[in-house]
Amino acid sequence: MTIAILGAGAFGTALAVALARSGPVTLWSRDADAAQMMQKLRRNSRRLPDADLPENVTVTAEIGATDAANIVLVAVPMQQLADFLATHAARLNHRRLVACCKGVDLASGRGPLALMAAACPHATGAVLTGPSFAADIARGLPTALTLACADDLAGATLQARLSTPALRLYRTTDTVGAELGGALKNVVAIAAGVVIGAGLGDSARAALMTRGFAEMSRLAAAFGARPDTLAGLSGFGDLVLTCTSSQSRNFRYGLALGRGEAFDAGTTVEGKATARAVAALARDRGVEMPIAAMVAALIDGRISVAKATEALLSRPLKQE
Repeated sequence: MTIAILGAGAFGTALAVALARSGPVTLWSRDADAAQMMQKLRRNSRRLPDADLPENVTVTAEIGATDAANIVLVAVPMQQLADFLATHAARLNHRRLVACCKGVDLASGRGPLALMAAACPHATGAVLTGPSFAADIARGLPTALTLACADDLAGATLQARLSTPALRLYRTTDTVGAELGGALKNVVAIAAGVVIGAGLGDSARAALMTRGFAEMSRLAAAFGARPDTLAGLSGFGDLVLTCTSSQSRNFRYGLALGRGEAFDAGTTVEGKATARAVAALARDRGVEMPIAAMVAALIDGRISVAKATEALLSRPLKQE
């Protein structure tokens, strides 16, 4: 089966490098100049400068060049996904679509699979999520991810085609749990960055991660997710990685918030919009998520870091 990747950011490029080891890949970029430069230089100088593109990766700005692909990995930012699907729904319908973004759409409160199902009702949808950094994938370092697909037979086909000796995919039919784990951990990662940036220490970060995981589990359960999914790669595994590494954009953004520093506006931080969306979902479902609510308030400038810390530390003591 041939593969196309829509979105030539760091993650899309890294997947192209990894998957090209087992067959040709077409990598689409919406920026024609960037596509031409990548095709010429054989690397993504802006997003992933240290990884060379294998010869069987074709970079293009013509989305029609991806029409022959049986499997389409959609690696566009979460908050751009709905518009992207609306624009290209006709050519994406009836195909195997794998969402490679994490988060909750701020406008609709939907995850990537629901957006794909609405725009492309005849497509087979799946989501690829879990603890990973683009640079590690591109270097061929061992990485384990979750592939979630409601159709287990289709999921098994995708698992076999998208796995490599270094990129190990483990499948599940719990799409809700996989999506929410990948989305919610970004919110907690921002909070973890704030904790370290504000100088509260590693012990405080550990406590924050623990209570953040409890919040993730509560909201996921309210939407029917299985507990073991949240305890796996797409939940706990991804949470640990993004809350403890400076490679995480969400963690770095929180670090800047905690220090009172500016952050590069051109860097995609999926957790920002997700925090706002999750805070609204939690209110609607009556789920207690104080950390997510505080992150949303911090991002919107409705509370200071000092006040947010005070509010969280003054919560009632109770059984764990």
